[in-house]
Amino acid sequence: MGIVLSNIIAIYRRELQSYFVSPLAYVIAGIFWFLSGLFLIMILMGPDGILPTIAAIDLQGQQMGVPVPPIDVSYEFIRAFLDRMGWLLLFVLPILSMGLYAEERKRGTLELLATSPITNWAVAVGKLLGVLTFFITMIVPLIALEVFVISQSNPPMSLTILLLGHLGLILLAAAILSLGMFISSLTDSTIISAVFTFAVILLLLFVDLISKAIPGFIGEALSYISLLKHFNTLIQGIFDTSAILLFATYIFLGVFLTSQSIDTLRFQRQ
Repeated sequence: MGIVLSNIIAIYRRELQSYFVSPLAYVIAGIFWFLSGLFLIMILMGPDGILPTIAAIDLQGQQMGVPVPPIDVSYEFIRAFLDRMGWLLLFVLPILSMGLYAEERKRGTLELLATSPITNWAVAVGKLLGVLTFFITMIVPLIALEVFVISQSNPPMSLTILLLGHLGLILLAAAILSLGMFISSLTDSTIISAVFTFAVILLLLFVDLISKAIPGFIGEALSYISLLKHFNTLIQGIFDTSAILLFATYIFLGVFLTSQSIDTLRFQRQ
């Protein structure tokens, strides 16, 4: 067990270091921060933003002499912002995951990795943890911005809602990256890997809409495997064990399929 853990840590450090020295990773992070900041400003102060909308409702209430029901601005902001972040991941994460194994194939180092004493599970887990850690470093500045925005709310926002929302964002990212890692292990083309990952995740996000057109058990089953449905549950501040279980299943499935893909390569080389 200690040897396996040491191998995972070694792969993790190698993978994480590769992101912090990669110009592409910094370009991706820069674009991600720019778009996230733009979404934040638009959600708060855009033409249809939360603050102008509330101001218009208050003004209308004063003019009509009708009391305006209280609106939880901080909750609406966090829910809307994390929802936009979830859609942004659809475009960013396939690019982050596309080189996890495809680059190894292109450089010819995947064969060495497949025939090394390190188990395929350890390699897959180490790579996934590395790219997930890099993603978490990307959202840390955004969390600081969110905390700054909601720090002025009265009454203060519940910390549970904030934590559950970001847990959902990280679990969604881990599921996408895990599946993207598997697709990356099937090809030596990073472009093909990114495109297929985007297509698969898009399908898993919209499968809830497809399920509504299919009655009976099949429709319910399709609805359950929807990433978007369970992500929305968590960002609303609702702790749902089925949502946690679904994301964990996708993460495990991605790691398992990746290890099987590399096992197939190992068998072919023998």
